[in-house]
Amino acid sequence: MAEVFAASLAGKEIVNTSGAVLGDLENVVIDLESGELIDLVVKPGSERISHNFREDGKHVLIPFSSVVAIRDCIVIDESRAGGK
Repeated sequence: MAEVFAASLAGKEIVNTSGAVLGDLENVVIDLESGELIDLVVKPGSERISHNFREDGKHVLIPFSSVVAIRDCIVIDESRAGGK
């Protein structure tokens, strides 16, 4: 995946590969030692988000490994979640 600046991700909609809007990106979790992006912190919308993702209070943590595209929105493949 090409380089993307974190500031350009703020507030983007998260959609799955079927086109359902899952919510909005609130924050990210980064490994400070490696700089690797670990999770997207998503504020859920009205669509039900897969149980494969971890919950953190009112937010859902979606592994960055689930991201398949970043354009006007962030597209995720829910089957790549890897479980809780």
